[in-house]
Amino acid sequence: MEGSDQLSTDGSVTPPSQSIASSTAGVWKLLREFLETAILTLLIFLLVRAVVQNYRVKGSSMEPNIHDGQYLMVNKALNLFPLQRGDVVIFVAPPRPRDDFIKRVVALPGETVEIRQGRVHIKRPEWKEFRLLDEPYISHFAVYSYGPATVGPDQYFVLGDNRGNSDDSHSWGMLPRKNIIGKAWLSYWPIRTFGLLPRYTLAFSP
Repeated sequence: MEGSDQLSTDGSVTPPSQSIASSTAGVWKLLREFLETAILTLLIFLLVRAVVQNYRVKGSSMEPNIHDGQYLMVNKALNLFPLQRGDVVIFVAPPRPRDDFIKRVVALPGETVEIRQGRVHIKRPEWKEFRLLDEPYISHFAVYSYGPATVGPDQYFVLGDNRGNSDDSHSWGMLPRKNIIGKAWLSYWPIRTFGLLPRYTLAFSP
């Protein structure tokens, strides 16, 4: 009956106002839990986004190891995972600031690099002579020469794996560290390419 008290299952009487208040409290509780979950999800997303970014490869400069249209995950936490020789990096291209490039780190800060008929030679400050860099990921070496040139502080010398068809440091010079977005570490599409990118501990030929 309208306006009458409600009878509970145990025979007690619950006033309508108390029932409405209880229902309202339940709705607010659900709403609060939803908002807390949404905020936590957003914070996790922003945290992950600050460290990891996806990237779609454009062009063939990294063939035969990384292909046009391939999707990669990029680790942007360079302070926690410093760059090493052989790492694949995504960066803002010095000659075209609106474009992102993908190349491989070949020479590190303080080193002197020289390319002789397509073969990379490195000289560290403590070495008396240049040493030939063994690069197992290259299928065809280019025929150009470059240098010698010294990599400055907070700079890197980067080359594409497709040495005959790559716009890289041999064309426009050293890559400033500030231009580097992150280090490619995982391929996730196409599915046949899924997995961590190979890590190379590059050696020098005697």
